[in-house]
Amino acid sequence: MNEIDEGVTRWRRVADRIRAAIAEGSMRERLAPETELAERFAVNRHTVRRAIRFLADEGLLRAERGRGTFVNAQPPRLAYPVGPRTRFSENVTAEGRTPGGRLIRAERASADAGLAAMLECPVGAALHRMETLHVANGVPLSVTTTFFPAKRFPGIVQAYAETGSITEALRLEGLPDYRRGETRVSAERIHPADAEHLASPPDAIVLVSTAIDVDPDRRPIQAKRARFHADRMELVFRF
Repeated sequence: MNEIDEGVTRWRRVADRIRAAIAEGSMRERLAPETELAERFAVNRHTVRRAIRFLADEGLLRAERGRGTFVNAQPPRLAYPVGPRTRFSENVTAEGRTPGGRLIRAERASADAGLAAMLECPVGAALHRMETLHVANGVPLSVTTTFFPAKRFPGIVQAYAETGSITEALRLEGLPDYRRGETRVSAERIHPADAEHLASPPDAIVLVSTAIDVDPDRRPIQAKRARFHADRMELVFRF
């Protein structure tokens, strides 16, 4: 396990498990007391309390003094625009929801023939591979695998871990703006690992967006494959 994986703290893992339980329906309306949750997840009450506070900040939970902690109603399917400037945080905020994201894992990789063609780099070039989870109001919407040229963006992983935003991470790496170069969309049955992160049934369908983003000089800066939960959002192409 690398340093970034270790950075997925215990309270975040508890928050993910509570989120998953809500999505699958085993936690409804009112949460169990903190002591019961602490025993269930084998952590202390402080860890549970921090996880609950995090989910409340995302809008998934609400605390009512003297009554306990309650699950907010699930929102309707989110309309997610895809266009020349596709930004997760901006799209989610425009729908009146609170965006969030975190790094699942990161590692170094080498460009195979497909990635080399997408990123216009030599086969075998060093890349950063990032797996990220994106949520709106605490509800998991997508898992994305993104590749960046390591030579151009040496600190992109740490920058994303600190900011939770690809746009902000790229800005810290010296790129103030970028645009969508290409988007291809397909659909497939969810992978078991994605089902766990998205708190989804194993037979769910995901919309798969394979995209290339480019800088103002049209040089590719990232290649990504996003898996969107089809029951929770729809892709809207605007021109």
